[in-house]
Amino acid sequence: QLSGGEKCQESQQSPRFNYYGAEPAALDLSDDELPHVIEIYDFPSDFRTEDLLRVFCSYQKKGFDIKWVDDTHALGIFSSPITARDALSTKHLMVKTRPLSQGTRASKAKARAYADYLQPAKERPETSAALARRLVIGALGVRSNQTPAQRDAERRKLQEARERKRLENKQREDAWEGRD
Repeated sequence: QLSGGEKCQESQQSPRFNYYGAEPAALDLSDDELPHVIEIYDFPSDFRTEDLLRVFCSYQKKGFDIKWVDDTHALGIFSSPITARDALSTKHLMVKTRPLSQGTRASKAKARAYADYLQPAKERPETSAALARRLVIGALGVRSNQTPAQRDAERRKLQEARERKRLENKQREDAWEGRD
């Protein structure tokens, strides 16, 4: 049994940090991190992807893609920082643009979350229908209606593409190895 004569002393310390008022730190996306991405904003909420693609139709062939943030904000992904800067300098009637570093918090968060998928858009490599034609002809057992000259031209084109790719890989390897 405890004696009741002693008085308990309570000590209270004031908290060093107030976690209840904490806000997430602002995402700092410098222009160096994703210079080929811009924020497209202040357009009507009933705009669809096709509408935005129509606004930036002059950049379609150079490589352009859109990722949505919300109803009135989207990210424009260009093939190079130069093309993105060019798009920023042009004025559009229905949309406004700004660099991602000056964008909203939601746009920066979306860009940070999908940074791996926001790489510059690349042109699709040249393709050939030779393999598909050969497979279909083999499966159906019919003769090809392609002339020998066309076949030879197609083979030469594929051989040149292989040689060009091999040369590019060799140059890249030489650059990394420091060879001339």
